[in-house]
Amino acid sequence: MAAILVTGAAGQLGCELVHALAPLGEVVGVDRAQLDLADPGAIVATVRRVKPALIVNAGAYTSVDLAEKEPALAEAVNGVAPGVLAEEAKRAGALLVHWSTDYVFDGAAGAPYDEDAPARPLSSYGRSKLAGERAVAASGARALVFRTSWVYGRRGRNFLLTMQRLAAERPEIRVVDDQTGVPNWCRDLARATARLASHGLPWLAERGGLYHMSARGSTTWYGFARAILAGVASARVVPITSAEYPTPARRPAYGVLGTARFERTFGFALPDWHTSLAECLASDPDPAMGAVGG
Repeated sequence: MAAILVTGAAGQLGCELVHALAPLGEVVGVDRAQLDLADPGAIVATVRRVKPALIVNAGAYTSVDLAEKEPALAEAVNGVAPGVLAEEAKRAGALLVHWSTDYVFDGAAGAPYDEDAPARPLSSYGRSKLAGERAVAASGARALVFRTSWVYGRRGRNFLLTMQRLAAERPEIRVVDDQTGVPNWCRDLARATARLASHGLPWLAERGGLYHMSARGSTTWYGFARAILAGVASARVVPITSAEYPTPARRPAYGVLGTARFERTFGFALPDWHTSLAECLASDPDPAMGAVGG
């Protein structure tokens, strides 16, 4: 079986990818302790050691606010590393799948963004992720770049777990209600990736390019919090404005991703976010306990 290299394997998406891709090849998952994505030499050495046919880059610098203080590190991990991975994939004849974000947009749109919409990131994090997309494209490697948004799951660090923790600690939770986007369960994203890869790498390579992979529907952070805590009688969720919750990094007020290109090319859509959230809340945090496929 061909080798599959998954970076960021200890993260919420990476962990799910390692499990979902296991039936398709010998998966080698590396986390930050095993591969520092800020070190180009380490990336080259790892890819050449593993000799993967497929590289899935789920590793990223994701501290959106801290990136305002550490722009160089965010750029190294999110901007430079994807280009190094792409160059190594091209050298080895491998295929690269790279994950990006809705934060490449400025949030000024009133309708879902398609892949050709102008990217105007508001933050260091967004700029670094856009640089990564462009580095992959410039490499000429066989690659697919998937933008997604508001990733959550039952493990790691994410909005769902934060809301559950705060509900246990506080009688009232204040949540921003003027930023609109789409929550995406990391297990859905991993299942979809495995479904695509199951067609074979030549088939997937023929469909290379930039796609928006996202659940259907949209909500605000407040709406997402209400849905997460719907069965928690003690939790009172209060809507506030972004101005009432200032952060070092600016967030797009609107980050809904249009998925028509993805659905037209690959022939399926991710579920509505409500459906996925219900399944997530009823699931085991361990991906080995969940279904794989799609």
